Amino acid sequence: MFPETAPYDEGLLDVGDGNRIHWEVSGNPNGKPALVVHGGPGSGSSPNARRLFDPERYRIIQFDQRGCGRSLPHASDPSADLSVNTTAHLVADMERLREHLGIDRWLLYGGSWGSTLILAYAETHPSRVSEIVIAAVTTTRRSETAWLYGGVGRFFPEAHARFRAAVGAADAVPAAELIAAYAHRMADPDPAVREKAAADWCAWEDAVLSGEGQGTPYSDRVDTARLATVRICSHYFAHGAFLEEGALIRDADRLAGIPGVLIHGRQDMGGPLITAWELVRAWPDAELHVVESAGHLGGEETRTLVLKALARFAEG
Repeated sequence: MFPETAPYDEGLLDVGDGNRIHWEVSGNPNGKPALVVHGGPGSGSSPNARRLFDPERYRIIQFDQRGCGRSLPHASDPSADLSVNTTAHLVADMERLREHLGIDRWLLYGGSWGSTLILAYAETHPSRVSEIVIAAVTTTRRSETAWLYGGVGRFFPEAHARFRAAVGAADAVPAAELIAAYAHRMADPDPAVREKAAADWCAWEDAVLSGEGQGTPYSDRVDTARLATVRICSHYFAHGAFLEEGALIRDADRLAGIPGVLIHGRQDMGGPLITAWELVRAWPDAELHVVESAGHLGGEETRTLVLKALARFAEG
């Protein structure tokens, strides 16, 4: 990875509905524009992500999606209105940021939830996207969240039993009801209820990732970040990411002419490879690299493939 670089410009962009999103730019002001789209939803951007880009060749843009990171209002505050925090709102925010920064076309990079948002934006504004690089492909279909919060529990029965018990759910409760129960608790006026729900949700997420040997990334988040992440995640997943089921793969023909590199771990327990496989079959300009030893969080081989893709696209 490239050395750490500090942003040379940043600000809060008013995107309406009382929301202001934090953005920052690093690298070469005259370089190829690239937007880093963080995961979660609600995880916030990370300075480490820009180390994937050659700062001499890229103009690296990062932003915190509504309600998280340094954007305002913060979703850890129960008064923050999530009714104006949907996929369509985030797509519009990205386009407003592009216009604000005077960018004609930009490369999009991200993974996990970030890949869902990248696809939603690119299918809405294909003429504004030069290339796409995704590590850990998801489209946040209800079938995908049903697996993450239900189906994969067969591999982690003890942890899933605790996840269900925390909201008083029976053994056979559908994943959609579990997610809705957590979303309800994250809207509770009692901070103790919200804090416990966030901790229980993060414990489950970490259990799914436990075989990857990268610690407990969800539970390790500080209180406000954890609260915002879980509140936003449960809000989005309870509503099918505010997308028609399967629409992002169905409409992948809109990506025609946009080169894409998809990288996915064979051992991704939270987001099985099938989604990446279905997407690459519907998007002829994309190539899929399967990393046999990687899970959802990737690793050295995943990182190397991302670096290679970004180095190649820097030429364009």
